[in-house]
Amino acid sequence: MSRPRRPLEGRLVVSLEQAVAAPLATRKLADAGARVIKVERPGGDFARGYDRVVGGGSAYFVWLNRGKESVVLDLKEPGDAALLRRMIGAADVFVQNLAPGAAERAGLGSAALRREHPTLVTCSISGYGREGAWARMKAYDNLVQGETALQAVTGSADAPARVGISVCDIAAGMHAYGAVLEALLRRERTGEGAALEVSLFDSVADWMAVPYLHWTYGGVAPARTGLDHPSIAPYGPFRCADGHVVLLAVQNEREWRRLCETALERAELAADARFADNPSRVAHREALRAEIEAVLSRLPVEAVLERLDLAHVAYGRVNEVGDFAEHPQLRLAGVSTPDGDVRLPADPVLWPEDRDASGGAGLPRVPSLDEHGVLVRREFSDDAGGREARPLASDPAATASGERA
Repeated sequence: MSRPRRPLEGRLVVSLEQAVAAPLATRKLADAGARVIKVERPGGDFARGYDRVVGGGSAYFVWLNRGKESVVLDLKEPGDAALLRRMIGAADVFVQNLAPGAAERAGLGSAALRREHPTLVTCSISGYGREGAWARMKAYDNLVQGETALQAVTGSADAPARVGISVCDIAAGMHAYGAVLEALLRRERTGEGAALEVSLFDSVADWMAVPYLHWTYGGVAPARTGLDHPSIAPYGPFRCADGHVVLLAVQNEREWRRLCETALERAELAADARFADNPSRVAHREALRAEIEAVLSRLPVEAVLERLDLAHVAYGRVNEVGDFAEHPQLRLAGVSTPDGDVRLPADPVLWPEDRDASGGAGLPRVPSLDEHGVLVRREFSDDAGGREARPLASDPAATASGERA
């Protein structure tokens, strides 16, 4: 039985990209079956040089660039600029995350491209958007974490902290990926492309809605509470006798009573006026912690987990990265890189064919710099006459398979 075709097979994505946000969006498109041509500047995407921890390759680059083709183009050279325009003319999607204004100066702004190619979906990823006082500002993940006040609600009471992954870049990449899929779906119905804009700032601003609402309508921003939840208690870390830390979470009064009666064997706590409901427990958080740890701190972690299991109270552990790497629930997938095959966390979405896969299709490959340059240049050369844009799947003239000729 042949493997089902992936949703975006037959679609061409051209991406003038670097770093994290755009490469994440296009990697997701490649995972979905699109052909993704990654256009790199001379010297390559600077994320290639972030580190050398994956057998000589960069961890970020290996994570974000599987399944793509790489071609190096110098857009200051007329021949390379013309080649890119021919590639875009054949594409379904064009993605770019150049510095503010760079795409427009190169004649690759969405308005100009859409006038020439009405069915094209363009996606421009920026730091702060195309309009407003900050439109021309350079933006990197940690800076945007600061500007959106994400750091103000992250960390301990003593100091703010950076979220430990590039969350602003990742947010923008995922928003861009979803928007491109929506635009392609609409194009199937209407025949029209779209000019999409996604910014790191807007992507995290959406995720900051709860702190914003607390401040705007409640007058007080959520406090930094370390590993504790700022507005739910008990929901956070508790020490065990052997030094381990367990995270437990109570979401409703039924769970609170079970925690008291079964896990703590302190039924009277459920009737304590200080802990009568969630707002009361938050107001008396330190007293609550003392009561809970008076029990849990006398027990080894396995005994604590056994009691929480028995009480049907949710829990987790504060793992180190090494613990996560050995986690029994962690699914891994193979990727081929110029420095050898590696395994990394698998795509979080499982299709039925993923569960039934027996292998044999080969590993997705992370390209070396300009690995596909000769072939791409030949395919889109003037002598080849360029390439016509792929017909829409809803067009009766489209090929039966949807594949490009």
